[in-house]
Amino acid sequence: MFDRLAINTDNIVDYIADIFSRRGAESYMGEDVSMSQHMLQAAQAAEDEGADADLVVAALLHDIGHFSSEFSDTELMQGTDNYHEEAGASFLAKFFPPSVTEPVRQHVAAKRYLCSVNPDYMSSLSEASKYTLNVQGGPMTDAEVRAFEQNPYLERCIKVRIWDDRGKDPARSATEFSHFHELVESLVVRQESN
Repeated sequence: MFDRLAINTDNIVDYIADIFSRRGAESYMGEDVSMSQHMLQAAQAAEDEGADADLVVAALLHDIGHFSSEFSDTELMQGTDNYHEEAGASFLAKFFPPSVTEPVRQHVAAKRYLCSVNPDYMSSLSEASKYTLNVQGGPMTDAEVRAFEQNPYLERCIKVRIWDDRGKDPARSATEFSHFHELVESLVVRQESN
């Protein structure tokens, strides 16, 4: 177990691995997979499509905020948004570049966006994801769509969202976190020592 105050660039990846180990078996809000299965499947989907390292890591860590936000997943399923995307991205921003953290921060917005611009997308969502969509603000308005389309990470956010949706298959075995350990480690932003 780690002391949260002692988390730094030298141990952040081990800290994340510890979260996957200790809390990864927790249920994933009405889905038939655990939290770790979900995130690992999303990362595997990114890797299978030949995504760059930043996107694979973003897919892997996109829901890490469920472990650090103020509201529990139970409250999310009872109608209170836990803003896990912001909690996760804010925490990760201390250690990873925006190419990782912005798709994490925007993966819920990307769901809302896709529901507005792609009529078939909403019907492809799981029942739990349709429910949380409403808790998270529902499909974007036209003004929100126009604003979101200005995001320089738009395409990357959408890709992470699609892989998020693919990470909910109880029949699919996911690789272990250790498979991604070196990749995650390679993206940690280290401060130059003077």
